[in-house]
Amino acid sequence: MRYERRGTGRGWREATEEALYGPAGFYRRPEGPAGHFRTSVHASPLFAEAVARLLCRVDDALGGPPELAFVDMGAGRGELVTGVLAALPAEVAARTRAYAVERAERPAGLDHRIEWRAHPPKGVTGLLFANEWLDNVPLDAVETDAYGVPRQVLVQDDGTQTLGEPVTDGPEADWLSRWWPLGGEPGLRAEIGLPRDTAWAAAVGTLERGVAVAVDYAHSREARPPFGTLTGFRGGRETAPVPDGSCDITAHVALDACALPGALLLTQRAALHALGVTGGRPPLALASSDPAAYVRALSGAGEAAELTATGGLGDFGWLVQPVGVGLSAALLVDVADDEEQ
Repeated sequence: MRYERRGTGRGWREATEEALYGPAGFYRRPEGPAGHFRTSVHASPLFAEAVARLLCRVDDALGGPPELAFVDMGAGRGELVTGVLAALPAEVAARTRAYAVERAERPAGLDHRIEWRAHPPKGVTGLLFANEWLDNVPLDAVETDAYGVPRQVLVQDDGTQTLGEPVTDGPEADWLSRWWPLGGEPGLRAEIGLPRDTAWAAAVGTLERGVAVAVDYAHSREARPPFGTLTGFRGGRETAPVPDGSCDITAHVALDACALPGALLLTQRAALHALGVTGGRPPLALASSDPAAYVRALSGAGEAAELTATGGLGDFGWLVQPVGVGLSAALLVDVADDEEQ
């Protein structure tokens, strides 16, 4: 990526919005996100099965409402919501109304039970699940100049970056001061997560009762990366973030800043363990008594290990936000204990 220090271009938030979601944007391509990167949903059906179990726990906590919503935020091509519907017990599936929230067009052949929407429904009761959605909510970046003053990073369509106006007052500066203080050293970078805080609060606000969950690449205030995380992905490989519609543009999420009162923050490893996904090997005796079952179980163990691996998908953050229900035995009772181990 070329980098210059002249005040030309536009902010990363504006550039990313057009590059990802504009008429010729990256997320409107026919291959969808799965054509360029692999999420937990694509790694194994065990992930959708775990989310289905979570939906059942939310259903129990809500007392089995006549209509149970499952809202898949940033649904891609509907892979997660399809897998969740397939994994639900028949009685719960019969009461479940499924929504896929995505700005791209509805894919052909999607299950007719899934309602495709550009925005989440309001006033529903159930589970809202946002898997790798917040990392694609566009935001601006800042960098400290030679005097240690944070300035907005501007970008041109070819990826050339420049420094713009100082960010020293207003809501963005307040957010930086609270959630990502940079200090006075030149060359430090941060991404201003305020648009994601707002987007998450709005999504949570659509629930009448239930639980909202955001799963994403994340970092905490105590360990923010000193040079930011803004990057691109194309064809399964990380690449320079060029806002011309040719690649995904993403940045890790400050989930601690997004969290509302009563939320639980934990790793994917802890959350999936609590939902019954572990990477334990099947007993060797099964190989003799039922070789085919052993092979299936071994494959499942490998997939579970990938979903929960330290240094990989297991390090993803889960932000669990209750709305009108408690994080009780009906939900994720084991996660706090598991997280401490």
